[in-house]
Amino acid sequence: MKKFKVSLLLLISAVISSCSNQTTNHDNTANPIGTSQSSHSTQTEKVAQKANHQFSQFVEQFVDDFWAEMPDWAMDMGYRKYAHVLTVPDEHSRHKRLAFVQQQQQRLHAIPLAKLNHNQKTDYYLIDNLLKKQRWIITDAKTHQWDPVEYNVARGFAAIINDNYAPLDQRLLSFLKRTENVPAYYQAAKANITTPTMEHTELAILQNQGALGLFSDQLLTKVNNSGLTAAQKSLFKQRVDSAKTAINGYIDFLQQLKQQLIDNGNARSFRLGETLYEQKFAMDIQSQYSAKQVYQKALNDLEQVSQKISQLTTQLWPKYFPDTAQPTNASSATAKLIKHLSVKHVKREDFVDEIRQQIPALEAFIRQKDLLTLSPDKPLIVRETPAYMRGIAGASISAPGPYDQAGNTYYNVTPLDNMSEQQALSYLSEYNHWMLQILNIHEAIPGHYTQLVYANQSPSLIKAILGNGAMVEGWAVYTERMMLEQGYGDFEPELWLMYYKWNMRVISNTILDYAVHVGGMTKAQGLDLLMNKVFQEKAEAEGKWRRVTLSQVQLTSYYAGYREIYDFREEMKAKAGKDFDLKGFHEAFLSYGRAPVKYIKALMRQ
Repeated sequence: MKKFKVSLLLLISAVISSCSNQTTNHDNTANPIGTSQSSHSTQTEKVAQKANHQFSQFVEQFVDDFWAEMPDWAMDMGYRKYAHVLTVPDEHSRHKRLAFVQQQQQRLHAIPLAKLNHNQKTDYYLIDNLLKKQRWIITDAKTHQWDPVEYNVARGFAAIINDNYAPLDQRLLSFLKRTENVPAYYQAAKANITTPTMEHTELAILQNQGALGLFSDQLLTKVNNSGLTAAQKSLFKQRVDSAKTAINGYIDFLQQLKQQLIDNGNARSFRLGETLYEQKFAMDIQSQYSAKQVYQKALNDLEQVSQKISQLTTQLWPKYFPDTAQPTNASSATAKLIKHLSVKHVKREDFVDEIRQQIPALEAFIRQKDLLTLSPDKPLIVRETPAYMRGIAGASISAPGPYDQAGNTYYNVTPLDNMSEQQALSYLSEYNHWMLQILNIHEAIPGHYTQLVYANQSPSLIKAILGNGAMVEGWAVYTERMMLEQGYGDFEPELWLMYYKWNMRVISNTILDYAVHVGGMTKAQGLDLLMNKVFQEKAEAEGKWRRVTLSQVQLTSYYAGYREIYDFREEMKAKAGKDFDLKGFHEAFLSYGRAPVKYIKALMRQ
């Protein structure tokens, strides 16, 4: 593979012509003051050009160095030069990471930030934030000590086998080389884990059991039928057997650890606490607000949306309960109406197929309303979620990175095979006829899938690879409301009712996450919020509780990003008046890759 070289747009700041600002004399040759100002302007331009060039050179070298330091992240982005490398997560690699961070920060901070153009300043902030986060993970959060989920080799091996980026023999050789470090990888993992949480321990067991599927007899059949030499095939089998032994050894270690946590009752709390939570929020969300401020905003918005959903309940009540008086308690009436409507859903065995069939309709609506340009060359493939990815979200997008724009984009949907009849019924009631459409808008079109396609086309590689979660999730949430505002579903009140129910879930994500990790909210209190105040089914509420015990801050990204994007659109619409172009706004917003919303707003306001 050829070594990739980064090309960032150099946008040179406009130079103020001091000569034209002189009102007394426009002859610079006769005006020494004018000459001085012109000379100063030229010098300013040269300084800016030098800084721009210096930063571009830094970015080019930084990206190369970053991929060498983070080979798994590189593979996620489609950069496979280091696909054969599996980093052993031991003390040595952590010291190496900290040294890398320090070196890159010194180089970055040597660049005069004030002299960079607006696009480059944003990239500067993104890189600086990334480096701070990498240090924080090791020195403050210390997740390597308490999160066994961090240790799973499946993702990299799956990318090598499943992504057809090179001839099979070449990929198999990368796979073979990568397996060399699997035993040492899991040995380091076991040495690192000193204060695990019960929740992360249980998930790590589940996901590593799924990882075993990648080292199957089917893989060895591919190897035997390949062009590898006999010696390579023999070594391949030996290393696959060693990898499986190592994974099983880690699973056994975790199962024993789990039993010890049960017997001794000394599991670490999954709650992050206020100090670490605010720090993580600042680096992950990169908002102009603190976590506490966003939490307060969410509480206020939940009250407003509750009023809107009550109004729709009153409107729809006579249609579905013509002979029954509406309960005086607004929440009780809404809960009864939603429960009545939620019986309209697909069969459990048709869940994945139904999602697959809805995608063309969403594409057709986008084109009909001319809301965005959709590329016909970037198909979306709906598939069942791979086993090693299951256990957190029921639906997600796996997209190729900016180096692999021709790669497949997958819409991962977890089938309901492992649910009991009661669990499946509750899940399908949550993702009923209307909610399933909103889910597909969010995850697929014009939500995550569409945004990721645009992100890969960003002229700034930094903005494409250093994705901001609040921008990504916020965009997906924004599109839900935008689509309904533009007439998707023909303004059906039932769809709007379910949208507001969904939107309450987005808002409650923030409330739940902050209240749990900072305020100590209990499971009973969390389920009460989700089921009785925002009308979620028990299966969904239980799943959300599980998610908040396994992640921190991520659940706030939906609301935090959505609120900023929607408010910004309304601001731009008010300024432009009748000349406001919704498609133009969308495409301009998405053109900045996955930068934090606050930076995109600043760039669009220029």
